[in-house]
Amino acid sequence: MMEQLIYHDTDETVYHEQLDNGLSVYLLQKKGYEKTYATFTTRYGSIDQRFKKGEEWITVPDGIAHFLEHKMFESEKGDVFQEFGRLGASANAFTSFSRTAYLFSATSLIEQNLETLIDFVQDPYFTPESVEKEKGIITQEIQMYQDNPGWRLFFGLIESMYASHPVRIDIAGTPESINQITADDLYTCYRTFYHPSNMVLFVVGNIDPEETLALIKANQAKKDYTDRPAIERDYGQEPHGVHRPRFELELDVKTPKVLIGYKDESLRGEAQVRRELTSELLLHLLFDQTSSTYLELYEDGLIDDTFSFDYSSEEEFAFATFGMETEDPDKFIQAYETLLQTRPDFTEDEVTRKRNMMQGKFLRALNSPEFIANQFSRHALAGTNLFTLPTLIASITKEEIEARFDELFAIENRAISIVKPYA
Repeated sequence: MMEQLIYHDTDETVYHEQLDNGLSVYLLQKKGYEKTYATFTTRYGSIDQRFKKGEEWITVPDGIAHFLEHKMFESEKGDVFQEFGRLGASANAFTSFSRTAYLFSATSLIEQNLETLIDFVQDPYFTPESVEKEKGIITQEIQMYQDNPGWRLFFGLIESMYASHPVRIDIAGTPESINQITADDLYTCYRTFYHPSNMVLFVVGNIDPEETLALIKANQAKKDYTDRPAIERDYGQEPHGVHRPRFELELDVKTPKVLIGYKDESLRGEAQVRRELTSELLLHLLFDQTSSTYLELYEDGLIDDTFSFDYSSEEEFAFATFGMETEDPDKFIQAYETLLQTRPDFTEDEVTRKRNMMQGKFLRALNSPEFIANQFSRHALAGTNLFTLPTLIASITKEEIEARFDELFAIENRAISIVKPYA
């Protein structure tokens, strides 16, 4: 029975039903929208490399989730991209640390495109020959990223923060690890992680929820899925503190790049979302272009427009990052060491302004079907809810932000990554 989830803060109504095979379907009607956007997402990412198959724990090669994403677009009938093109849709996919999503956007033939999306994700087709051919394509992709200073800077930092957690491994793996992947490995991962009970289907656009759900239910009724127990995953025991405090790499760059990271504790459920939002508020208070600390450092010539910051959080890991391009990385690092030694005295007015800014930014993002679908699916797979964010942001107190400052910026959790020109 389809339920209506009404969110008064955002004036949105999401229709939801969990089908008999375990698939969670979410539908959001956006009257007046020309474009319809759909995502079919599994809770399976690059960190899921050790899991239980029957009674046995198995470890698969690094990069296999991303490899599987590539191979899914090749069906027994041919290239799935061509089918979406014939139907006038734009299709794509991505693999992150914790999930893999397949998607399309279109302004017409929505029913046909939706069935194409569901059918190709639920119809894997791998042969030893096609797997070998894909290795060359993905090896080129990996090599391309090895030449990307920003990517090397980021993974230099992740490898510095984490000693053993698989988040420290490049999402695409290495040429050596993907060379170990077989068609049997891909089928093992597919059968483990692509069961409907581990997936979310989200459709947003000018759709009729009842008709769209009927189409999806009819499609799923043709397929035979047996019950599947919850997936057991193993991410190892990550020690406290960072793996190494500083990493430097020489590459073909003109100006050095520096990234500072603070490894954080991971949480689950609403506690994770609250911590994520509180951390983002704290970073905005410290670092966005209207903050007093940013303006002070900018006027002293210690930062410029290349400065950026971020907070990343999933169920199994969390960290804050900030950095920039600078001729003198150590001067930049010293400036932030000094800044973060003492908690600034945030005023209630400053906190209120940043809360309002974050709420406004979130509400503007709701005009984007892509943002809604991708972020709603992310939250749904984690057992949380995208549309509760405005209420959560409004409830964060100045005292919580101050406590976050004291927790987050512990020196033992700090790592630094620098990419600099060849000597």
